[in-house]
Amino acid sequence: MRKKSLPLSGWKLLFLPLAAVLLSISANASSHREAPLISNDPLADNTDLYAFRSPDDPNTVTIIANYIPFELPEGGPNYYNFGKDVRYEIHIKNQTGTSGDDILYRFTFSQVNQDGSTFFNIRLGQQNLKTVYKCEKSLDGGSTFTTIVMNGVVPPANIGPRSINGGAGLNTNYNTLMTNAIASATSGEKVFCGPVDDPFFVDLAGAFDVGNFRQSNSTTNKPKDGVARFNVHTIALKIPINLLQKDGKNVSQAANILDGDFVIGVYASASRQQIKTLQGDTTAGSGNWVQVSRLGMPLTNEAVIPVGMKDKWNATSVSNDLQFASYFKNPELALYMDDSQFGFAVPSLSSLRIQSKSLGGFDFRNGKKGLYGLKGSPAVAGTALDDALFGTILLPDSTSPRAVDLLPIFYTGVPNVIPYQLATGKGGNPLAAGKPFINNFLPTLGDMLRLNMAVPPTPRNDPNFSSLGIVQAAVLGLTNPTYAGNANLQFIPNMDGFPNGRRLEDDVTTIELQAVSGVALAAIGLWYDDYSGTGSPVTPQLVKVLSFTAGPTKNDTTFKSSFPYVQTPWRGYDYTQQARF
Repeated sequence: MRKKSLPLSGWKLLFLPLAAVLLSISANASSHREAPLISNDPLADNTDLYAFRSPDDPNTVTIIANYIPFELPEGGPNYYNFGKDVRYEIHIKNQTGTSGDDILYRFTFSQVNQDGSTFFNIRLGQQNLKTVYKCEKSLDGGSTFTTIVMNGVVPPANIGPRSINGGAGLNTNYNTLMTNAIASATSGEKVFCGPVDDPFFVDLAGAFDVGNFRQSNSTTNKPKDGVARFNVHTIALKIPINLLQKDGKNVSQAANILDGDFVIGVYASASRQQIKTLQGDTTAGSGNWVQVSRLGMPLTNEAVIPVGMKDKWNATSVSNDLQFASYFKNPELALYMDDSQFGFAVPSLSSLRIQSKSLGGFDFRNGKKGLYGLKGSPAVAGTALDDALFGTILLPDSTSPRAVDLLPIFYTGVPNVIPYQLATGKGGNPLAAGKPFINNFLPTLGDMLRLNMAVPPTPRNDPNFSSLGIVQAAVLGLTNPTYAGNANLQFIPNMDGFPNGRRLEDDVTTIELQAVSGVALAAIGLWYDDYSGTGSPVTPQLVKVLSFTAGPTKNDTTFKSSFPYVQTPWRGYDYTQQARF
């Protein structure tokens, strides 16, 4: 196909939106420095959010909210710490008929100098800027709170062997500090707050170089994890499932592994008071608390929300997210996966091409009809595309093709109803019943990480465990005889992976780029354009999409086998490692 030639003005028009998108993806990692205002306020900056069935304790769910991006381990003398004038919160929805949060955890931090006579952070068993926290819990939307942890301990920065292990320091080891900092809440949760390795992974430099993602299998141009050997501060909660389930049920009471009554939505936020007053060598806050950062689904504010709206998005309540829905119906990144638009401008995305004539006639490129031609027809009666059942959200108009897949992934979760079942058992008709593989439907129309707590966790040593989460579960359900032999509901490994929650191991950057390219549509039977209608639908185009990676596919270190699962923070002075620079 002949490449289009653009005049100079055309290239300028192309470059501006492209640069904005790539800047938002790469310069900020998952949610690191992702908006202009929050980039100047790192203590309040959400970096990542995770929610998953605890692999070693499946009767519980672990929620991990990380803050403070790009912490240099050697960042003394004023090491990174939670802000004492920041309100950190984890918000949980388990019902659609209520307004606001159904469960809310609030964390506030304070600091004390144990030895004001030294410039060292740690000396002779004393710790300067020793940090403690209070955790409060609300079950009525934030109207009233109960303190469930008082004077919880935050471990210090992992400064070096003399400060942590030596007799001139704390005379202990860092893993002991972390273990001793795990608090038991009066309401039954386990809580940990402190510095840890940043578990996210991304080819930051490659993406920033005009979308030059370096493939993980490259032998000549290997990707580099841009957040490797950086730390973050984490708030981790290990919560019994019956405390999260709307009726107080244990997971053993679930009707099946996709029971919709076990779906929760989670997001994390940080807030500051409106007024900051300087008083000598101290500061004081006053006035109403204002949300300055939030995070639910990874990469929303980075790769979907445009630059001019990012600060507004951070300050907006999840309940008002419908105003941003248009950015999911025609995502800007899709323009670079469409050769009729700017597909030739980003060669590293050449494996990702959106269906333009799926099953002969369905076009999901930006501004096209998608499935809108079926609206109101007998073919969609009784399905999620039936206006009588789900309204007009999924088929709003004839120019919003991705409202049918990307919008529910981010804004409602995906229900276990037609057409959102695997093509296995559909006999070539995407609007027939197929094999169930996901149900994290919580239609609150807001950006949250949604998790079905009834789905069993995939053992981390399972040979089918994959960082591709639900995408890999779909592949197994379509191609592996163990799972593709019938259309019955059964557990498929990685059904507990992103976007059904988010595990620490999940490669969300790759998954979301594959999703923008239409992989979820293919999974339910809306195959790529090179499928002829006969033979295997696992065509070369589908293989290209599934083989695509956005760079590094795993974290730069291991994870712990028990709570809080995130790894010990990198040590500032470490003679076992090469210097960073």
